[in-house]
Amino acid sequence: MERTKVKDLLRREDYGADVTVKGWVRTKRGSKAVNFVALNDGSTIKNIQIVVDVDKFDEATLKDITTGACLSVDGVIVKSQGAEQSVEIQAKAIEILGRCGEDYPLQKKGHSMEFLREHANIRMRTNTFGAVFRIRHNMAIAIHTFFHEHGFVYWNSPLITASDCEGAGQMFQVTTLDLKNPPKTKEGDIDYSQDFFGAQTSLTVSGQLEGELAATALGAIYTFGPTFRAENSNTPRHLAEFWMIEPEMAFYDLKDLMDLEEEFI
Repeated sequence: MERTKVKDLLRREDYGADVTVKGWVRTKRGSKAVNFVALNDGSTIKNIQIVVDVDKFDEATLKDITTGACLSVDGVIVKSQGAEQSVEIQAKAIEILGRCGEDYPLQKKGHSMEFLREHANIRMRTNTFGAVFRIRHNMAIAIHTFFHEHGFVYWNSPLITASDCEGAGQMFQVTTLDLKNPPKTKEGDIDYSQDFFGAQTSLTVSGQLEGELAATALGAIYTFGPTFRAENSNTPRHLAEFWMIEPEMAFYDLKDLMDLEEEFI
């Protein structure tokens, strides 16, 4: 049976319909007779509740339904008896797609940001980071839509560059040379002519310079991509990597620029 996303299931009212849902277990609770499994597939921050009649499943399968495990569930849409959701799935068959050990870090409890930082590979499964990334996605779509509707061309500036872009910040160097034994010039300096690009290069701090050139050909462009700053400043206002929006327009004066900024915001 074709998989149905949790986002779509939560809007359905065709009780009695057979469905297949796949996702990861957020929580599991219940009694000797029935288990309730909160399943999430990433299509929404909300979970779908799976009702599991213990008598209909073998002990090994039930044991493998743990927080973090990945499941495929065939079942029937039924009206939920609980107040938190309008529909739930009465399980008919459960396949364990991926087991998860009892040491899985994201158990049903609060987690500090520092704890999640230590488990960055799975922190996006939490509601906090799930919400942040969904907001970021919608903001990015809105940004692209705004510039597209205003006649701007999306310009992809280089991430590796030999330019420091008007001294915009300390840069991360990129090289293929052997750092333990780099080639040297007669003067004793590092011979970057033997490097991959034949020159000293770094990660970009800005797409501005390439954007200015593009604007002289395409009229109005914007860059929207990752930039890198190597200042060793561990403050909330500093990021080593961030995405920056940089529009560049030909024939704009200060008033035109302010009008664009105000409309964009």
